[in-house]
Amino acid sequence: MDQLNARLVKDKNLFPDFNFEQLPEKVIQFGEGNFLRGFVDWMIHEMNRQGVFNGRVVAIQPTPHGKVVPKLNEQDGLYTLILRGLVNGEMVETTQIITSISRGINPYEKWNEVLKVAENQDIEFVFSNTTENGLVYKKEDYITGKAPSSFPGKLTAFLYHRFISQKSGMVIIPCELVENNGTLLKQIVLKIIDDWEFPNSFKKWIEQENIFCNTLVDRIITGFPSVEIEQINASLGYYDKLLTVGEPYHLFAIESHQDLSEKIPFQKVGLNVQWGNVAPIRELKTRILNGAHTMMFAIGLLAGKATVYEAMQDESIRHFILKAVESDILPYVNFIKNNKEDFAKKTFDRFLNPYIKHYLIDIGQNSLSKFKSRLLPTLKESYESEVNSFSKFVTFSLSALLLLYRPLKVEGDYFIGKWKEKQYRIRDRPFYIQFLEEVWKSGTNLEDIIRRILSEQSMWSIDLTRFEGLEDLTREYMLLIEKEGIDRALKLFLKALS
Repeated sequence: MDQLNARLVKDKNLFPDFNFEQLPEKVIQFGEGNFLRGFVDWMIHEMNRQGVFNGRVVAIQPTPHGKVVPKLNEQDGLYTLILRGLVNGEMVETTQIITSISRGINPYEKWNEVLKVAENQDIEFVFSNTTENGLVYKKEDYITGKAPSSFPGKLTAFLYHRFISQKSGMVIIPCELVENNGTLLKQIVLKIIDDWEFPNSFKKWIEQENIFCNTLVDRIITGFPSVEIEQINASLGYYDKLLTVGEPYHLFAIESHQDLSEKIPFQKVGLNVQWGNVAPIRELKTRILNGAHTMMFAIGLLAGKATVYEAMQDESIRHFILKAVESDILPYVNFIKNNKEDFAKKTFDRFLNPYIKHYLIDIGQNSLSKFKSRLLPTLKESYESEVNSFSKFVTFSLSALLLLYRPLKVEGDYFIGKWKEKQYRIRDRPFYIQFLEEVWKSGTNLEDIIRRILSEQSMWSIDLTRFEGLEDLTREYMLLIEKEGIDRALKLFLKALS
């Protein structure tokens, strides 16, 4: 069986009316992993295919030990993307060869090639996804002719070479999952400029001639399908070392002080790209999708479920999550009614995607912090708007979370818990773990334990015991879960609200 490459594409005449190899390079991309290839590079391919962008991507290997760039160059930048899942309740699956990447560069071996890219006036855009750990300041020396180790360091050196080459500024669009990622990246670049004692004229050029965008990205990419790969290769008629799989849903929110929608016209090909203030969209995602995840985590684990999909196959859990979002979350999300309801509907489709193995134990890491940012606003706003009446769904999920956060023993940033003879391992802030271990082992009754936990302002930034009745209801739900088990407790809870 032949390997995917440009020759194979020509021999099979797969793109008869699309001469992608002739398109100029217009994007430099720091990162070449599954997410960028299944998100940004797919979007650029869609725009190129419909003739509205007409540019390709140079992908830069972010770490010294990356394995993707050699495979990219071996396949002439080509790879297959399979998108499958529910769309409006219907199962869909699409398979495409993505043609937007022209080549990959290992900067640790060929830094001069990266600098040559900086000299290319056609290069207008920077995209990146180096993970949250990549978007950090690192003090390092500037060595002429050698790639800096950090992503912000590489970007600073790249932009400096562009500056001294007297080329125009760039549009920088980071995709790392960090709030205000563009603003943060710009701050780091300016700090590195000071470290390296580059001229003030360069700093002024960064400030005035370059655009750093804040973004929010959303698509689940599961990556290379190892278990299915032989079957997939047989159906494709070729093998692909970089084949990747993801869900159909995508959302890209981009915030810029200049209108970029004509320079990179995602919307012209029907992509779900939102230009403007990212904060409301982040709030929408945090409160609905992430809030539902956090609500589901403890309940699902207590019920013996491993993944989001498994949890949503349980009738009681699914009904709980659907009703919680509909009645207790959506009313307090400040967004256009039809838009937030549509977002919720698409969220449920994503939860019911059988191809996505989203493990509850992964969602559950750092759950106290997540509860504080994702669900506590709903609890607080419902109490303040409904005359001392708070969300019962959020309270039930909090009760399940507190039962799950009962440490048997602590190992660094993790604790080992146990429910129905099954152990689990969860990471959270060391203070939270130590505090909860001490409270649960204090030997006091459940009422005192709940009061101590809910009143701990260093954990919640508010004394939750001020919400009249919350302590009693939390205790009621915790006792119900312990006595009846989570399955029957859920049924009784839902019956009481019906």
